[in-house]
Amino acid sequence: MKRLWLITNHASGSAGTEKCAAIEAIFAERGLALAGRTFFPDEALPDGAALDAATVDTVILFAGDGTINAAACKLDAWGGSALILPGGTMNMLAKRLHGDADPAAIVHAAHESRSSIKLPYVEAGPHRAFVAMIAGPATTWARAREIVRGGQISRLWRALRLAWARSWRDGVSVFDGTRLRSRCNAVIVMPAADGCLKISAVAAERWGEVARLGWDYVTGDWHDAPAVDDSRSGRATIRGRPAIHALFDGEEAKLASPATIRAGISELSFVTTVGAA
Repeated sequence: MKRLWLITNHASGSAGTEKCAAIEAIFAERGLALAGRTFFPDEALPDGAALDAATVDTVILFAGDGTINAAACKLDAWGGSALILPGGTMNMLAKRLHGDADPAAIVHAAHESRSSIKLPYVEAGPHRAFVAMIAGPATTWARAREIVRGGQISRLWRALRLAWARSWRDGVSVFDGTRLRSRCNAVIVMPAADGCLKISAVAAERWGEVARLGWDYVTGDWHDAPAVDDSRSGRATIRGRPAIHALFDGEEAKLASPATIRAGISELSFVTTVGAA
């Protein structure tokens, strides 16, 4: 890690101007050259050719999971590496690669580290999720969770009412190659390191189950809710009517029905500073 390009998003949870300046100061302290910066989404993400022209070997992604997703997809065939710093609200990928370390500690450790891994992802058509894909009418609960994590409590009541109303719309079905689960409020698919998909089908029929599940998702761990049915598979098919509303690492997308969900592994390498990611 010698010549860097910084990609950040000031609208992310914790990647403000002052923190970016502090990160750049660490680059200078460690003798690392900063070849360029991109302030996404105001500026377009660089492609591999632009990075190669600037002789960059490592892209620094200081942003939330959605911005990281966009950059990782665009640069997947690039020959360099990516270093993820926690700059959002959830920072799931940063935690997977670096534990609970803060950005400064990660940069220092990464400068000494030569460890990198390929990341598994969930794929549906042109879309990928390195953290999770959520499909179905209850995807609006994810927005409510983001509001809670971002501390925007004044917007929470409206988000909860919208999520509640949409939870009762036509559900989706998921077939994982073995079982068909119908009338799901949501299907949550996460990538696993072994190349499988971790599939959680959420089918809450009574208002109490929906309320509990929604609140568990907003405030904590939803896996133990009675309405959640977990399985693992190499691929799955999701059907909805007329199309499938989905979130890929928090970014909205519409999928044509039926949608085939596959597991994949990145070509891009990600720097890791922990023993196992």
